[in-house]
Amino acid sequence: MTDTYDYVVVGGGSAGAAVASRLSENPAVTVCLIEAGPSDVGDDAILQLDRWMELLESGYDWDYPIEPQENGNDFMRHARAKVLGGCSSHNSCIAFWAPREDLDSWERDFGCTGWGSDSVYRLYPQIETNDAPGDHHGRSGPVHIMTVPPDDPCGVALLDACEAVGIPRVDFNSGTTVTNGANFFQINRRPDGVRASSSVSYLHPNLDRANLTVRTGAWAKRIVVEQADGALRAVGVDITDNAFGRTTTVRASREVIVSAGAIDSPKLLMLSGIGPTVHLREHGIDVLVDSPGVGANLQDHPEGVIGFETTRPMIAESTQWWEAGIFTTTVDGLDRPDLMMHYGSVPFDMHTLRQGYPTSESTFCLTPNVTHARSRGTVRLRSRDFRDKPRVDPRYFTDPDGHDMRVMITGIRKAREIAAAAPLADWVARELYPGPDATSDDELADYIRRTHNTVYHPVGTVRMGPTDDAMSPLDPELRVKGIDRLRVADASVFPAHTTVNPNITVMLVGERCAELVAAEGP
Repeated sequence: MTDTYDYVVVGGGSAGAAVASRLSENPAVTVCLIEAGPSDVGDDAILQLDRWMELLESGYDWDYPIEPQENGNDFMRHARAKVLGGCSSHNSCIAFWAPREDLDSWERDFGCTGWGSDSVYRLYPQIETNDAPGDHHGRSGPVHIMTVPPDDPCGVALLDACEAVGIPRVDFNSGTTVTNGANFFQINRRPDGVRASSSVSYLHPNLDRANLTVRTGAWAKRIVVEQADGALRAVGVDITDNAFGRTTTVRASREVIVSAGAIDSPKLLMLSGIGPTVHLREHGIDVLVDSPGVGANLQDHPEGVIGFETTRPMIAESTQWWEAGIFTTTVDGLDRPDLMMHYGSVPFDMHTLRQGYPTSESTFCLTPNVTHARSRGTVRLRSRDFRDKPRVDPRYFTDPDGHDMRVMITGIRKAREIAAAAPLADWVARELYPGPDATSDDELADYIRRTHNTVYHPVGTVRMGPTDDAMSPLDPELRVKGIDRLRVADASVFPAHTTVNPNITVMLVGERCAELVAAEGP
């Protein structure tokens, strides 16, 4: 293997795999994709989607603890995938097109020119091969998307109960924004049960390309930046692929694209001297670019949970155990829902059991989450050692107006209303957590603080924005301000969160980045 390529992509996750695949479609260029984790090829623990919950806190998980929370669950951890395909190989595979209003807001409210729905919505059908009806859907893209069949009788009862309380069945990914509706999800999964991750979809069919090199087990230590023609220029990446931390430099003659995710992309930039000056100097790192927005603006979908013991056994087989979703609004006049729930046909007691709440083998759960949380957190270095886990501080439920907690409390109450409606009520033996005695706002807020989780959707830590915005490290073409030939493409570039599960939109970022890079030419 040569150590010099035209393009070096750091991170083989949801966006990085798409970037590397699309760039290497041009046989005249060479592409190296660097991934710290192992390959997923032939690994059923990764590939079989119904096994995804085995992967949390496994050897495929960076397993980042969070900093102590002033208003949230200190025990919570951010699962970040350490395997080819990234979080699309690790989490569940809920497949959503982001609402047009989300992308239009990126352009209108955050100055991300060229990212409005009229500009980039065309990429969703390019990504997918979708089994749902509609001329707007793609039929030949790399990512296979299927509609979950109504095989779970409790899930069907849930949707019937939603209709009884005024939340109708709707089609997801229909081209119309769902503000109030529920149904079984669409998921990126092949008919044989294999997850349609970015690795399976973009890389596996193309691993024999002569111009594409995939280096797994290669941990990026820093971006190599040199002075050229009076400017700073990214020329490669220092990696280690051995137990001793010895360095190999993989050089890029055209561009370096960082796609390490919303936690590791800001970490790598800061280790490379791109970030907040004071913070970098605290760790003895030479400052190349003072970029205070690197590691700022951390956003997430905080998730509560309410669990019910059932009157009969739950299903024994499932596509991915979390198969249905509910959207609604908690206040009038919104153009997008501020509350989403996932329905799970399994116990989800990973934060409730340690707090003393009962559990049961036969349980279904609803997990209300805040689609547009207003709390903002940070990612910071723990030290200058690339091996140290970063300091991840989501600052859950710290927004000054209490919006996030209000939505979550409303979500718990709405979940109870749905569970009490026929025919789902016939499935409910008892409420396990928080339990029927928790009724006041204060009691529910206390429960949420102690037991909430995340939907594992961190975004926004290297956000794009106008050229003159000092707090956006990237311009709208994903270029790192102050460093030539360096871009970022992953969930960290989101200026604001998507209303829905973001994975397919992260792939869209990868697709768009490949277009922008290719347009630059040699």
